[in-house]
Amino acid sequence: MEVCYQLPVLPLDRPVPKHVLSRRGAISFSSSSSLFGAPDPRQLSQRRGAISYDSSDQTALYIRMLGDVRVRSQVGFEPERRISHPYLCIDFRTLHTRLGYGSTSASTTPERRVHRLLSFQRYLHSSRLLRGVPQQIPLHILDEDYTGQARCMLEKVGNWNFDIFLFDRLTNGNSLITLTFHLLNQYGLVELFQLDMVKLWRFLVMVQEDYHSDNPYHNAVHAADVTQAMYCYMREPMLAKSLTSCDIILGILAAATHDLDHPGVNQPFLIKTDHYLATLYRNTSVLENHHWKSAVGLLRETGLFSHLPAEDSLNMERELGSLILATDISRQNDYLSRFRRHLDQENMCLSNASHRHFILQMALKCADICNPCRPWELSKRWSEKVTEEFFQQGDIEKKHRLEVSPLFDRAINTVGNIQIGFMTYVAEPLFAEWTRFSDTRLSQTMLGHMGLNKASWVGLQQEQTSVSKEAEPSSADADSEGAAATTRRDSTTATAAGGTSSKEIPQGSKES
Repeated sequence: MEVCYQLPVLPLDRPVPKHVLSRRGAISFSSSSSLFGAPDPRQLSQRRGAISYDSSDQTALYIRMLGDVRVRSQVGFEPERRISHPYLCIDFRTLHTRLGYGSTSASTTPERRVHRLLSFQRYLHSSRLLRGVPQQIPLHILDEDYTGQARCMLEKVGNWNFDIFLFDRLTNGNSLITLTFHLLNQYGLVELFQLDMVKLWRFLVMVQEDYHSDNPYHNAVHAADVTQAMYCYMREPMLAKSLTSCDIILGILAAATHDLDHPGVNQPFLIKTDHYLATLYRNTSVLENHHWKSAVGLLRETGLFSHLPAEDSLNMERELGSLILATDISRQNDYLSRFRRHLDQENMCLSNASHRHFILQMALKCADICNPCRPWELSKRWSEKVTEEFFQQGDIEKKHRLEVSPLFDRAINTVGNIQIGFMTYVAEPLFAEWTRFSDTRLSQTMLGHMGLNKASWVGLQQEQTSVSKEAEPSSADADSEGAAATTRRDSTTATAAGGTSSKEIPQGSKES
């Protein structure tokens, strides 16, 4: 298969020295580093993944409800109950199928032992690519019409109303591969970093494979959507004139891999089911650490950066991890406070490598939760998908008699109330500060969409409430009318039979 792109190569800010990678954007990761976004080790050991908050801070409380197991005074379960619900009895590969979300035959097949050194998706695929076994569904089995439409969409990949769902259909479900490759090539990074085309393509294929297609939300399409949003942010004037080639490739790769091998459940679920990943990462940014390590594993397995000096390759992996770890929702307030403090003091200097890295972290955080800022049709579809994934986890917790996580019980929550709370306590504060940093047309467009989307959800909630209130008295009236009709019918029948009303009929006669 031949992939041909004839796109202009954007000029870079400085010439790149030997070995392609320069140390201009390198960041020290020693214990004494003052890297923006890196937590204080003393605080990390004390909090163990939790965020400090005041009881009146509704934003912090909502964030805890989304992704922090310590939302209640009681953490997880008692030791005896934890032992009664070990993780090993719950196989992520059959979570949704057992509940009827996938094939029913999967629940009858014997469970295979999970190879923990591989991701769950890699275990399912059994490394077919490395063993030379062809894919079940070859890539890009598309006619010229579909391929042409996909290329036309790529010409407008920087538009905020880019429809990633349509693009995924036009690329036969390969939106993440196609989009990431296009962006790397458009920036000239393939040639600049001397990336081997075969290794790059295999890396992107393996990345897409490691996303769970059974997840309603955390799948490869979400990763492609975040990558497209990240590209929009990096094109903003303040970033476009400051980011180096190293920053750009890290931003693109971090967006593409930020949820790699996501199991479709959140960190509290992993902790309270004694998942080995929770133990491995000490209940701290469990999923984000796993996404990062999974990405590093694929980089090393494919040897994508093996031609670079070892020190530069390690720095790339560390900075990639620093970006991915910033997407931990439980640390939302930490990053937002730092961002707000720098904006208040007006001391953000993008010529400083650590400051640029911090802005990339904030850009990736914005890209990760930008769904409320998309046009209504796209935003509504993403909202329904993420809520369904929440509810599926709640169903799993009910099935295994686990404590149901807040916001994850479909019996007491709706898409609307979850989205309104998310916009109010998570999205709006973040994008308000981003607009202070980069007050552009794109930022104003995002705030405008979010305001309209929130109003739409509020309207839908009010409409559902009014309908439910109208249904209650109507049903009561129907019941009373039915009872009256029954009484009249019984009275008529009794009168015709014996000349007395039903009230005068003796109990014995009534029973007989």
